[in-house]
Amino acid sequence: MKGLAAVVGVVFLSPILLAGAGMMLVSSADAVQNTSTFRNCLTDIDASKVAEQVTKILDGASGADVHVEGLDLPAEQVPNAATIVAAGLSLDVPRKGQIIALATAMQESRLRNLGYGDRDSLGLFQQRPSQGWGSAEQIRDPTYASEQFYKHLLKVDGWQQMTVTQAAQAVQKSGLPDAYAQWESLATALQSAIAKTFPGAGDAADDQDTNQDEKPSTSTTGCAPGQDGSGFGRIPEGSVPKGYSIPKDADPKARKAIEWAMHQLGTLYQWGGSCTNAHGPDPMGRCDCSSLMQQAYAHAGITLTRTTYTQVGEGEAVSPAHLKPGDLIFSRGSAARPEHVGMYMGEGLVIEAPRTTKPVRITPIKDWEILAARRVL
Repeated sequence: MKGLAAVVGVVFLSPILLAGAGMMLVSSADAVQNTSTFRNCLTDIDASKVAEQVTKILDGASGADVHVEGLDLPAEQVPNAATIVAAGLSLDVPRKGQIIALATAMQESRLRNLGYGDRDSLGLFQQRPSQGWGSAEQIRDPTYASEQFYKHLLKVDGWQQMTVTQAAQAVQKSGLPDAYAQWESLATALQSAIAKTFPGAGDAADDQDTNQDEKPSTSTTGCAPGQDGSGFGRIPEGSVPKGYSIPKDADPKARKAIEWAMHQLGTLYQWGGSCTNAHGPDPMGRCDCSSLMQQAYAHAGITLTRTTYTQVGEGEAVSPAHLKPGDLIFSRGSAARPEHVGMYMGEGLVIEAPRTTKPVRITPIKDWEILAARRVL
Protein backbone atom coordinates (compact mmCIF):
# COMPACT_ATOMS: atom_id res chain seq x y z
CA MET A 1 0.00 0.00 0.00
CA LYS A 2 2.94 2.40 0.57
CA GLY A 3 3.36 3.08 -3.12
CA LEU A 4 -0.35 3.46 -3.73
CA ALA A 5 -0.56 7.16 -3.02
CA ALA A 6 2.42 7.98 -5.20
CA VAL A 7 1.03 5.97 -8.09
CA VAL A 8 -2.37 7.65 -7.85
CA GLY A 9 -0.75 11.07 -7.67
CA VAL A 10 1.28 10.46 -10.83
CA VAL A 11 -1.53 8.85 -12.81
CA PHE A 12 -4.20 11.43 -12.01
CA LEU A 13 -2.29 14.64 -11.53
CA SER A 14 0.36 14.76 -14.22
CA PRO A 15 -2.01 16.02 -16.94
CA ILE A 16 -3.26 18.68 -14.57
CA LEU A 17 0.20 19.88 -13.64
CA LEU A 18 1.07 20.12 -17.33
CA ALA A 19 -1.99 22.22 -18.12
CA GLY A 20 -1.56 25.86 -19.08
CA ALA A 21 -0.52 28.07 -16.22
CA GLY A 22 -3.03 30.74 -17.17
CA MET A 23 -5.99 28.37 -17.00
CA MET A 24 -4.68 26.93 -13.74
CA LEU A 25 -4.52 30.32 -12.04
CA VAL A 26 -7.89 31.51 -13.25
CA SER A 27 -9.77 28.35 -12.31
CA SER A 28 -7.96 28.14 -8.97
CA ALA A 29 -8.90 31.69 -8.15
CA ASP A 30 -12.52 30.90 -8.91
CA ALA A 31 -12.34 27.86 -6.65
CA VAL A 32 -10.98 29.66 -3.62
CA GLN A 33 -12.59 33.05 -3.90
CA ASN A 34 -14.98 32.22 -1.06
CA THR A 35 -12.57 30.54 1.34
CA SER A 36 -12.94 33.28 3.91
CA THR A 37 -16.72 32.92 4.12
CA PHE A 38 -19.17 30.08 4.59
CA ARG A 39 -20.96 28.64 1.62
CA ASN A 40 -24.25 26.82 2.04
CA CYS A 41 -23.79 23.75 4.20
CA LEU A 42 -23.82 20.63 2.09
CA THR A 43 -25.81 18.38 4.40
CA ASP A 44 -28.05 16.52 1.95
CA ILE A 45 -25.45 14.92 -0.28
CA ASP A 46 -26.64 11.97 -2.36
CA ALA A 47 -23.78 9.54 -1.68
CA SER A 48 -24.81 7.12 -4.44
CA LYS A 49 -24.87 9.96 -6.97
CA VAL A 50 -21.45 11.14 -5.82
CA ALA A 51 -20.09 7.60 -6.19
CA GLU A 52 -21.47 7.35 -9.72
CA GLN A 53 -19.91 10.64 -10.81
CA VAL A 54 -16.59 9.97 -9.04
CA THR A 55 -16.30 6.61 -10.80
CA LYS A 56 -16.79 8.32 -14.17
CA ILE A 57 -13.96 10.74 -13.46
CA LEU A 58 -11.61 8.06 -12.21
CA ASP A 59 -12.41 5.99 -15.29
CA GLY A 60 -11.18 8.82 -17.47
CA ALA A 61 -14.32 10.82 -18.30
CA SER A 62 -13.95 14.52 -18.87
CA GLY A 63 -15.59 16.91 -16.49
CA ALA A 64 -17.97 18.24 -19.14
CA ASP A 65 -20.78 15.83 -18.37
CA VAL A 66 -19.96 15.16 -14.72
CA HIS A 67 -21.58 17.03 -11.85
CA VAL A 68 -20.68 16.56 -8.19
CA GLU A 69 -22.50 18.86 -5.81
CA GLY A 70 -19.98 21.12 -4.09
CA LEU A 71 -17.23 20.61 -6.69
CA ASP A 72 -16.84 23.26 -9.38
CA LEU A 73 -14.17 21.44 -11.40
CA PRO A 74 -14.55 17.72 -10.63
CA ALA A 75 -12.12 16.63 -13.35
CA GLU A 76 -9.37 18.27 -11.31
CA GLN A 77 -10.76 17.99 -7.82
CA VAL A 78 -11.73 14.31 -7.78
CA PRO A 79 -8.21 13.08 -8.69
CA ASN A 80 -6.80 15.25 -5.93
CA ALA A 81 -9.33 13.73 -3.52
CA ALA A 82 -8.25 10.28 -4.70
CA THR A 83 -4.63 11.13 -3.90
CA ILE A 84 -5.61 12.21 -0.38
CA VAL A 85 -7.55 8.97 0.22
CA ALA A 86 -4.75 6.86 -1.24
CA ALA A 87 -2.20 8.53 1.01
CA GLY A 88 -4.41 7.80 4.00
CA LEU A 89 -4.76 4.16 3.01
CA SER A 90 -0.99 3.82 2.52
CA LEU A 91 -0.42 5.13 6.06
CA ASP A 92 -3.22 2.98 7.54
CA VAL A 93 -5.14 6.08 8.61
CA PRO A 94 -8.72 5.22 9.69
CA ARG A 95 -11.65 6.30 7.56
CA LYS A 96 -12.45 9.26 9.80
CA GLY A 97 -8.93 10.60 9.34
CA GLN A 98 -9.36 10.48 5.58
CA ILE A 99 -12.65 12.39 5.88
CA ILE A 100 -10.93 15.02 8.03
CA ALA A 101 -8.18 15.38 5.43
CA LEU A 102 -10.67 15.75 2.58
CA ALA A 103 -12.76 18.33 4.44
CA THR A 104 -9.59 20.26 5.26
CA ALA A 105 -8.39 20.33 1.67
CA MET A 106 -11.84 21.42 0.49
CA GLN A 107 -11.80 24.39 2.83
CA GLU A 108 -8.17 25.33 2.27
CA SER A 109 -7.93 24.98 -1.52
CA ARG A 110 -11.24 23.60 -2.82
CA LEU A 111 -9.21 20.47 -3.60
CA ARG A 112 -6.90 22.42 -5.93
CA ASN A 113 -3.11 22.12 -5.96
CA LEU A 114 -2.60 25.86 -5.68
CA GLY A 115 0.67 27.60 -6.39
CA TYR A 116 -0.21 30.52 -4.16
CA GLY A 117 -2.11 31.38 -0.99
CA ASP A 118 -2.03 33.52 2.14
CA ARG A 119 1.57 34.59 2.69
CA ASP A 120 3.64 31.54 1.63
CA SER A 121 0.80 28.97 1.79
CA LEU A 122 0.75 26.45 -1.05
CA GLY A 123 -0.89 23.29 -2.31
CA LEU A 124 -3.94 21.26 -1.36
CA PHE A 125 -3.73 22.01 2.35
CA GLN A 126 -2.20 25.50 2.05
CA GLN A 127 0.81 24.40 4.03
CA ARG A 128 3.61 26.92 4.61
CA PRO A 129 7.33 26.29 4.04
CA SER A 130 8.08 28.90 6.70
CA GLN A 131 6.16 26.83 9.25
CA GLY A 132 8.18 23.68 8.68
CA TRP A 133 5.82 21.79 6.38
CA GLY A 134 8.55 21.24 3.78
CA SER A 135 9.93 23.05 0.77
CA ALA A 136 7.64 24.77 -1.71
CA GLU A 137 8.32 22.00 -4.21
CA GLN A 138 7.47 19.30 -1.67
CA ILE A 139 4.24 20.98 -0.59
CA ARG A 140 3.12 21.23 -4.22
CA ASP A 141 3.41 17.43 -4.43
CA PRO A 142 -0.13 16.28 -3.48
CA THR A 143 1.08 12.96 -2.09
CA TYR A 144 3.71 14.60 0.11
CA ALA A 145 1.25 17.25 1.29
CA SER A 146 -1.36 14.63 2.15
CA GLU A 147 1.12 12.49 4.06
CA GLN A 148 2.31 15.51 6.04
CA PHE A 149 -1.25 16.38 6.99
CA TYR A 150 -1.89 12.81 8.20
CA LYS A 151 1.34 12.68 10.17
CA HIS A 152 0.40 15.86 12.01
CA LEU A 153 -3.17 14.64 12.56
CA LEU A 154 -2.03 11.36 14.07
CA LYS A 155 -0.02 13.27 16.65
CA VAL A 156 -3.13 15.08 17.93
CA ASP A 157 -4.18 13.48 21.21
CA GLY A 158 -7.73 12.13 20.98
CA TRP A 159 -8.35 13.23 17.39
CA GLN A 160 -10.63 10.27 16.70
CA GLN A 161 -13.07 11.46 19.38
CA MET A 162 -13.09 15.03 18.05
CA THR A 163 -15.51 16.45 15.53
CA VAL A 164 -14.11 16.83 12.03
CA THR A 165 -13.77 20.58 12.41
CA GLN A 166 -12.02 20.28 15.80
CA ALA A 167 -9.50 17.78 14.45
CA ALA A 168 -8.85 19.80 11.31
CA GLN A 169 -8.33 22.95 13.36
CA ALA A 170 -5.92 21.15 15.69
CA VAL A 171 -3.69 20.53 12.68
CA GLN A 172 -4.25 23.67 10.63
CA LYS A 173 -4.72 26.34 13.33
CA SER A 174 -6.86 28.33 10.95
CA GLY A 175 -8.22 31.81 11.46
CA LEU A 176 -11.63 30.33 10.54
CA PRO A 177 -11.76 27.31 12.85
CA ASP A 178 -15.43 26.47 12.22
CA ALA A 179 -15.27 26.57 8.44
CA TYR A 180 -14.32 22.92 7.94
CA ALA A 181 -17.75 21.75 9.11
CA GLN A 182 -19.49 22.76 5.90
CA TRP A 183 -17.55 20.18 3.90
CA GLU A 184 -18.02 17.11 6.07
CA SER A 185 -20.96 15.58 4.22
CA LEU A 186 -19.25 15.87 0.85
CA ALA A 187 -15.93 14.62 2.29
CA THR A 188 -17.71 11.58 3.71
CA ALA A 189 -19.34 10.79 0.37
CA LEU A 190 -16.08 11.25 -1.54
CA GLN A 191 -14.10 9.06 0.83
CA SER A 192 -16.63 6.26 0.56
CA ALA A 193 -16.79 6.46 -3.22
CA ILE A 194 -13.01 6.64 -3.73
CA ALA A 195 -12.05 3.98 -1.17
CA LYS A 196 -14.26 1.48 -2.99
CA THR A 197 -12.17 1.90 -6.14
CA PHE A 198 -9.18 0.34 -4.38
CA PRO A 199 -9.68 -3.45 -4.08
CA GLY A 200 -10.19 -4.30 -0.41
CA ALA A 201 -9.20 -0.83 0.72
CA GLY A 202 -12.70 0.34 1.56
CA ASP A 203 -13.37 -2.59 3.89
CA ALA A 204 -9.98 -2.26 5.53
CA ALA A 205 -10.46 1.40 6.20
CA ASP A 206 -13.94 0.86 7.59
CA ASP A 207 -12.71 -1.83 9.95
CA GLN A 208 -10.32 0.64 11.54
CA ASP A 209 -13.04 3.16 12.28
CA THR A 210 -15.51 2.21 14.97
CA ASN A 211 -17.72 5.15 14.08
CA GLN A 212 -17.94 4.33 10.39
CA ASP A 213 -21.72 4.35 10.25
CA GLU A 214 -22.11 7.75 11.81
CA LYS A 215 -23.35 10.51 9.56
CA PRO A 216 -21.44 13.76 9.27
CA SER A 217 -21.56 16.16 12.17
CA THR A 218 -22.99 19.59 11.59
CA SER A 219 -25.08 20.63 14.54
CA THR A 220 -22.21 21.41 16.90
CA THR A 221 -19.62 22.71 14.49
CA GLY A 222 -21.04 25.97 13.21
CA CYS A 223 -22.74 24.57 10.12
CA ALA A 224 -26.21 24.73 11.63
CA PRO A 225 -26.29 27.68 14.03
CA GLY A 226 -30.01 27.26 14.66
CA GLN A 227 -29.29 24.04 16.54
CA ASP A 228 -26.47 25.28 18.75
CA GLY A 229 -28.53 26.96 21.44
CA SER A 230 -27.74 30.47 20.24
CA GLY A 231 -31.40 31.14 19.49
CA PHE A 232 -32.17 31.38 23.22
CA GLY A 233 -29.92 34.40 23.62
CA ARG A 234 -28.23 35.10 26.95
CA ILE A 235 -29.32 32.56 29.59
CA PRO A 236 -29.21 33.89 33.18
CA GLU A 237 -27.29 31.48 35.40
CA GLY A 238 -29.51 29.06 37.23
CA SER A 239 -32.54 29.67 35.02
CA VAL A 240 -34.40 27.79 32.29
CA PRO A 241 -34.34 29.71 28.99
CA LYS A 242 -37.72 30.99 27.90
CA GLY A 243 -39.30 28.68 25.35
CA TYR A 244 -37.34 25.55 26.27
CA SER A 245 -39.07 22.25 26.96
CA ILE A 246 -37.67 18.75 26.97
CA PRO A 247 -38.18 17.33 23.46
CA LYS A 248 -41.26 15.12 23.21
CA ASP A 249 -39.30 12.30 21.61
CA ALA A 250 -36.75 12.12 24.44
CA ASP A 251 -36.24 8.70 26.00
CA PRO A 252 -38.40 8.50 29.17
CA LYS A 253 -35.35 7.78 31.34
CA ALA A 254 -33.45 10.67 29.78
CA ARG A 255 -36.47 12.87 30.48
CA LYS A 256 -36.40 11.89 34.17
CA ALA A 257 -32.67 12.54 34.38
CA ILE A 258 -33.00 15.96 32.76
CA GLU A 259 -35.96 16.92 34.94
CA TRP A 260 -34.09 15.95 38.11
CA ALA A 261 -30.99 17.85 37.03
CA MET A 262 -33.10 20.93 36.29
CA HIS A 263 -34.36 20.88 39.88
CA GLN A 264 -30.76 21.51 40.95
CA LEU A 265 -30.46 24.71 38.90
CA GLY A 266 -29.04 27.59 40.89
CA THR A 267 -27.34 25.45 43.56
CA LEU A 268 -23.64 26.19 43.96
CA TYR A 269 -20.96 23.88 42.61
CA GLN A 270 -18.97 21.90 45.15
CA TRP A 271 -15.91 19.96 44.06
CA GLY A 272 -16.25 16.42 45.41
CA GLY A 273 -19.86 17.04 46.41
CA SER A 274 -22.21 14.06 46.29
CA CYS A 275 -25.18 15.93 44.78
CA THR A 276 -27.46 14.06 47.17
CA ASN A 277 -28.84 17.24 48.82
CA ALA A 278 -27.85 20.20 46.67
CA HIS A 279 -30.37 22.50 48.36
CA GLY A 280 -29.33 21.53 51.90
CA PRO A 281 -26.96 23.26 54.33
CA ASP A 282 -24.03 20.86 53.94
CA PRO A 283 -21.76 21.98 51.05
CA MET A 284 -20.71 18.38 50.44
CA GLY A 285 -24.29 17.55 49.53
CA ARG A 286 -24.04 19.90 46.55
CA CYS A 287 -23.06 18.87 43.03
CA ASP A 288 -19.92 18.81 40.99
CA CYS A 289 -20.12 18.05 37.28
CA SER A 290 -19.93 14.27 37.47
CA SER A 291 -22.04 13.80 40.60
CA LEU A 292 -24.81 15.82 38.92
CA MET A 293 -24.76 13.31 36.07
CA GLN A 294 -24.57 10.34 38.42
CA GLN A 295 -27.47 11.41 40.62
CA ALA A 296 -29.65 12.59 37.74
CA TYR A 297 -29.43 9.18 36.15
CA ALA A 298 -29.74 7.39 39.49
CA HIS A 299 -33.20 8.96 39.77
CA ALA A 300 -33.97 7.50 36.36
CA GLY A 301 -32.86 4.01 37.42
CA ILE A 302 -29.47 4.12 35.65
CA THR A 303 -26.23 3.54 37.55
CA LEU A 304 -23.22 5.61 36.56
CA THR A 305 -19.74 5.67 38.01
CA ARG A 306 -18.69 8.68 40.05
CA THR A 307 -16.04 10.61 38.13
CA THR A 308 -15.71 12.32 34.78
CA TYR A 309 -12.67 10.15 34.07
CA THR A 310 -14.77 6.98 34.34
CA GLN A 311 -18.05 8.31 32.94
CA VAL A 312 -16.31 8.89 29.61
CA GLY A 313 -16.18 5.11 29.32
CA GLU A 314 -19.87 4.56 30.17
CA GLY A 315 -22.43 3.44 27.58
CA GLU A 316 -21.46 3.86 23.94
CA ALA A 317 -19.73 6.57 21.97
CA VAL A 318 -21.91 8.80 19.81
CA SER A 319 -21.13 11.52 17.31
CA PRO A 320 -21.54 15.07 18.63
CA ALA A 321 -23.56 15.61 15.45
CA HIS A 322 -26.25 13.19 16.56
CA LEU A 323 -26.78 13.94 20.21
CA LYS A 324 -30.04 12.98 21.85
CA PRO A 325 -31.44 14.38 25.08
CA GLY A 326 -29.67 12.71 27.99
CA ASP A 327 -26.34 12.14 26.24
CA LEU A 328 -23.25 13.03 28.24
CA ILE A 329 -20.77 15.39 26.60
CA PHE A 330 -17.19 15.91 27.73
CA SER A 331 -14.78 18.81 27.46
CA ARG A 332 -11.51 20.21 28.85
CA GLY A 333 -8.43 18.05 29.15
CA SER A 334 -8.27 15.39 26.45
CA ALA A 335 -10.73 12.97 24.86
CA ALA A 336 -9.15 10.08 26.76
CA ARG A 337 -9.15 11.99 30.06
CA PRO A 338 -11.66 14.84 29.99
CA GLU A 339 -12.07 17.10 33.00
CA HIS A 340 -15.68 18.20 32.62
CA VAL A 341 -19.03 16.63 31.78
CA GLY A 342 -22.50 17.94 31.09
CA MET A 343 -25.83 16.53 29.90
CA TYR A 344 -27.35 17.40 26.55
CA MET A 345 -30.96 18.57 26.96
CA GLY A 346 -31.98 18.89 23.33
CA GLU A 347 -32.63 22.21 21.52
CA GLY A 348 -28.89 22.92 21.54
CA LEU A 349 -28.69 23.22 25.34
CA VAL A 350 -26.57 21.56 28.03
CA ILE A 351 -27.05 21.39 31.78
CA GLU A 352 -23.89 21.41 33.89
CA ALA A 353 -22.30 22.07 37.24
CA PRO A 354 -19.48 24.24 35.86
CA ARG A 355 -16.91 25.08 38.52
CA THR A 356 -16.32 26.56 41.99
CA THR A 357 -18.38 29.71 42.75
CA LYS A 358 -20.74 28.95 39.84
CA PRO A 359 -24.24 27.42 40.11
CA VAL A 360 -25.73 24.52 38.22
CA ARG A 361 -26.79 26.13 34.97
CA ILE A 362 -27.91 25.68 31.37
CA THR A 363 -25.56 26.75 28.59
CA PRO A 364 -25.71 26.67 24.77
CA ILE A 365 -23.77 23.85 23.20
CA LYS A 366 -21.96 26.35 20.98
CA ASP A 367 -19.92 27.26 24.07
CA TRP A 368 -18.66 23.69 24.40
CA GLU A 369 -15.59 22.22 22.77
CA ILE A 370 -16.77 18.62 22.75
CA LEU A 371 -14.02 16.05 23.12
CA ALA A 372 -16.30 13.02 23.46
CA ALA A 373 -19.97 12.10 23.80
CA ARG A 374 -21.55 9.03 25.39
CA ARG A 375 -25.04 7.58 25.37
CA VAL A 376 -25.72 5.75 28.64
CA LEU A 377 -29.26 4.48 27.96
